[in-house]
Amino acid sequence: MAILIDASTRVVCQGITGAFGAQHTRGCHYYGTQLVGGVTPGKGGTVFEVEATETGGGFDGKAPGKAGKIPVFNTMSEAVGETGADATMIFVPPPFAADAILEAAEAEVRLIVCVTEGIPVTDMVKVVQALKRYPKSRLIGPNCPGVITPEASKIGIMPGYIHRSGDVGVISRSGTLTYEAVWQLTQGGAGQSTCIGIGGDPVRGTGYIDLLELFEKDPATKGVILIGEIGGTDEEDAAAWIKDHMTKPVVAFIAGRTAPPGRRMGHAGALITGSSGTAESKVKALREAGVSVCDTPADIGVTMLKALKRTP
Repeated sequence: MAILIDASTRVVCQGITGAFGAQHTRGCHYYGTQLVGGVTPGKGGTVFEVEATETGGGFDGKAPGKAGKIPVFNTMSEAVGETGADATMIFVPPPFAADAILEAAEAEVRLIVCVTEGIPVTDMVKVVQALKRYPKSRLIGPNCPGVITPEASKIGIMPGYIHRSGDVGVISRSGTLTYEAVWQLTQGGAGQSTCIGIGGDPVRGTGYIDLLELFEKDPATKGVILIGEIGGTDEEDAAAWIKDHMTKPVVAFIAGRTAPPGRRMGHAGALITGSSGTAESKVKALREAGVSVCDTPADIGVTMLKALKRTP
C-alpha cells in the first residue's frame, strides 16, 4: 500500500503544452504514470505526443521510454468527464495558477498537485478559503516537487530513478532535501512507500499533520522522515501531534539553522520573526515528542535505518 497515489491513479496535466508542463508530462509518462489527458484552453481536440526514447523510462531510468498520445482538453470538466481522471498536476504560470487549482476542485478532482512557484500569497489565501467548499479535493503545494509512490506513479518533477518501493514515508518542505533523503534510503537498502513535497510557501494546501495521520494508518509504512525549515510553526504543531498519536518512528531534519532573524532564506515561508519559527524551537519540540532529529542532512538515511532497527 501507499498514500495519495498508486498505479491506478489517472492523471491530467494542466498546462501540458507549456515548456515545463510538456517536459514533466513526458517524464511522468516515461516513469509509468497513467497520464490520461492535458488541459490548455484553446487547444482542446489536439493531441500531445510523447516521443519514444532509447533510455530514460521505467523505474530505474534505464529502460526505453515508451511513446504515447495524450488528448488535450479546453477545461478540467471536459478532461475529467472524458478520462475519469482523479488527479492533476499544475504547471500553469503564477498569475493563472489559483484559477487552475479551483477549476480542478470544481471538477471534483481528488488530488491536486500544484508545482507552480511564485503564486501571489493573496491568491493562495483566497484559494485555501475557497477549497473549504470542495471537501472531495486535496491540494498539495504550491511550489512543490509533487508526490511519488515509487515503482507505481509519480506526479511532479522528482527524479524517479532514485526512488525504490519500500516502507518509509517522506514528507518535506524542501524538494532538494527530499531527494537527498530518498537517495540515502535507497543506497541503504530501504525503499519508500510514498514521498510528498508539501512546498515551502507560507500559504499552501495539505500539511504535515494530515500526511502523518495517513502514514500512521498505512500498514505498509513502518517509519516516516519529516524534513522542515525555519519559519512558521508547522513543525512544532506536527511535533505535538506526533507526541499524542504517532506509534511509528519519525526522523526529522530542520534546515536553516544558521539563518539570521528576519532574513528570508530561499522559500517564501522560511522567515524567522522573533522567537517564532526558529530552528531551535522546532528541534526542541520534535525531540520532546520522541522524534530523532538529525544535526546534518547527511545523517537522515542512517538515522532512519537505526530507528527501524536495521543495520545501516
